[in-house]
Amino acid sequence: MAELKTKPTDVAVRDHLAAIEDDARRADCEALVELMSRVTGCEPVMWGPSIVGFDRYHYCYASGHEGDAALVGFASGKRQLTLYLAPGFEGDATRELLARLGKHKAGKGCLYLKRLSDVDSEVLERLVRWSVGEIRRRYPQPEA
Repeated sequence: MAELKTKPTDVAVRDHLAAIEDDARRADCEALVELMSRVTGCEPVMWGPSIVGFDRYHYCYASGHEGDAALVGFASGKRQLTLYLAPGFEGDATRELLARLGKHKAGKGCLYLKRLSDVDSEVLERLVRWSVGEIRRRYPQPEA
């Protein structure tokens, strides 16, 4: 089995964010750190070179593929912010929230935003909260 490339690193999140040249994008990323920290109760960790992730969970699919992933996270790309949420988040459970969110695009487990000012921050927080709860429900973790 191939080794997963996206895993926690020792790179400091503050250094990663400080390297974002666009002031508005950096401010959006700092706001996402605050939001996701508040929702998860966890500090951010770099996953690979570009994903700021919060908490973690272990998954195992019916195919036998398994690994660890950030509970929620985001990455700042050249053109957009990518938020990593629960796979299937754009289904029936969140349809009404997505309709109220504002300007966005959605994929199977990703939410794409140009800037945070394009979306309703309360609706975004509700989506992140839903995602965290959904992943924790789908992948209960053993007590440490």
